[in-house]
Amino acid sequence: MIIQPNAKINIGLNITEKRPDGFHNIESIFYPIYKLTDKIIIHENSKFELLNNGIDLKIQNEQNLVYKAFKLLKDQFNIPNVKIELQKNIPTGAGLGGGSADAAFTLKYLNNKFNLKLSDNDLEKTASEICSDCPFFIKNTPRFVYGKGNKFKDINLDLSNYFLVIIKPDIFISTPEAYSGATPKTPKNNLLSIIKKPVTEWKNYIFNDFEESIFRKNKIFSDIKQYLYTKGAVFAAMSGSGSSIYGIFEKKITIKNFNNFFVWNNFM
Repeated sequence: MIIQPNAKINIGLNITEKRPDGFHNIESIFYPIYKLTDKIIIHENSKFELLNNGIDLKIQNEQNLVYKAFKLLKDQFNIPNVKIELQKNIPTGAGLGGGSADAAFTLKYLNNKFNLKLSDNDLEKTASEICSDCPFFIKNTPRFVYGKGNKFKDINLDLSNYFLVIIKPDIFISTPEAYSGATPKTPKNNLLSIIKKPVTEWKNYIFNDFEESIFRKNKIFSDIKQYLYTKGAVFAAMSGSGSSIYGIFEKKITIKNFNNFFVWNNFM
């Protein structure tokens, strides 16, 4: 069986407060990008195997979120062993949620394959044990995200007629590093209200709180964002805590190369 976990982008990201447990509360819009996908092949096997034939994750299998997804269901339901072949296409450390999507789609597939009868709510609870972004990919629809990034509210947002360009430089930004440079504050604007405005107005109201400190340390990010605007983007921003920058366009354009960085172009 082949499954294709997809990426997501953050439309705005407000860091609202630091929690007593050391984590931060945020507000954001998660929007799925269905056409940018990894590929996973799963079938029963005498022993558990996880093979990665795509982007080198440079981690042990036990650290892979797909492994963690299998292990959770194995421990809870003693499901049969499987062989998982992972073709990584979504760049890692990009704020695009590729690893979280891989894990969530694995949970959903194994739930159906072995008739575990877990509801979406059950799967979201299990996914929350893997990482904060993972539950989003269970329903995999546009949602307002809050709390630690693990609470959701369904929204009505359709950007399928817009063209998306994603550029990711070869720079890694750890989540702790990103948060260390950001100052929690009350958002000036309500994301749920702003996304109802035309996309052409978003750049005046929607911001990613990570950008200020990250752009200050790495000028290439602000250069990419400005480049996307010069090419005609109606809205451009960093996704999550980076390190990808995306631009939303009203018409199709082609950007073949930007300093040999990862570049992806397609309709949303």
